Amino acid sequence: MKFCSGCGGPVALQIPEDDDRERHVCQNCGAIHYVNPKVIVGCLPTVGDQILLCKRAIEPRYGKWTLPAGFMENGETSAAGAARETWEEAAARATGLELYRIFDVPHISQVYLFYRCQIENDVFGVGPESLESALFNEEDIPWDELAFPVVREILQEFLDDRLSGQYPIRNTVIEYPRR
Repeated sequence: MKFCSGCGGPVALQIPEDDDRERHVCQNCGAIHYVNPKVIVGCLPTVGDQILLCKRAIEPRYGKWTLPAGFMENGETSAAGAARETWEEAAARATGLELYRIFDVPHISQVYLFYRCQIENDVFGVGPESLESALFNEEDIPWDELAFPVVREILQEFLDDRLSGQYPIRNTVIEYPRR
């Protein structure tokens, strides 16, 4: 960040009074511009025993299967954002959302929140960010064609949890070794 979004003045990295880390501070008006993690929200939608997946029509991982998910918008709850992403990517109305999975990914400043849900009237389709969407039985999940490791982890845990009927909320910190 080079310029203040409020007054247009130059911004410098400095530690503001009563803070403990560098922030972008406007040298004209003194506004502090916080740069915070991005929140990704999504759903693990089911219809009966089947799981709804979407084939990505965008990068990264174009043409790979994933759960409907994306960036949370200002002014919405995480559940509302997950439902919106399910509508945008799979033309499906998510119902009965229950928080299921949290991933903290500090090295890229992201947090992922996934909800289990059902699909209203079992109706789904294709949104602008998907090439197709489909329901998969456990034995038909395209494991080698999944877009992201977290999707694989969520699906594996869900299938295990489904056997017990218990769906605990889990939180994982994904850290990559520093080089």
